[in-house]
Amino acid sequence: MTTTTTTTPLQENVGLRAPLLFAIVILLGFGLAYSLAGAALGRAFFPIEASGSTIARDGRIVGSALVAQPFSDARYFQPRPSAASFDPMAAAGSNVARSNPDLRTRIAELTQTVAEREGIAPAEVPAELVTQSGSGLDPHLSPRAASVQVQRIAKARGIDAATIQGLVASKTEAQQFGVLGQPRVNILWLNLALDALPR
Repeated sequence: MTTTTTTTPLQENVGLRAPLLFAIVILLGFGLAYSLAGAALGRAFFPIEASGSTIARDGRIVGSALVAQPFSDARYFQPRPSAASFDPMAAAGSNVARSNPDLRTRIAELTQTVAEREGIAPAEVPAELVTQSGSGLDPHLSPRAASVQVQRIAKARGIDAATIQGLVASKTEAQQFGVLGQPRVNILWLNLALDALPR
C-alpha cells in the first residue's frame, strides 16, 4: 500500500521564508550597509584619497595627483606619452611588444622630437619620455627626465635655470621607506609650483 504526502500552501511558504530572509539580509547587509560603512570609513580616515586625490586651486579642481594630464605649453614640464590619450576612462598601455617594428619606429620618432624640443642629443633622451606606462596615466617622471626639460622651461619663462632645477629637487619624492620604488617627481605638482614662482 502506498501513501502520498501532500504539502499545504502554509508549509510551502514556511519553506521559502528562510532563504528569502537570508537573501534580503545578505543584500542589505553586504550589498548596502557594508559598502556604505566602507565608504564612510574611507572618507573619515583617508579624505584626500577617498575623493580621488584631487588638487584644487582657487576653489577649482585642476587635476588629480594620481592621473597624468597633457601639458603642451613650452613653459611647463611634459609628462610621459599616454596610450590612453590621458583619458582616465580608457586607461591602458599600448600592448605593443618590444619586437614590434611599429614600436621601434614610434620610439625613434618620439626620441627625435623630444631631443629637438629640449635641445639635447637623442642619446640623452630618457626612455620614459618616449615610452608609455602600463596605465597610460602615470603622473610621475624620474628627476632626470624632469631635469632635461629645465633649460627649455627656463628660457620660456625667463627664469634662471638653477631656480627651476631647485624646484625639481624640492618636489622629488624619495623612495618609500628608503627602499621601495624609485625617486620620482609628480608633474602636476611641479607645474603648479612653477606657476607659484614669483614673476
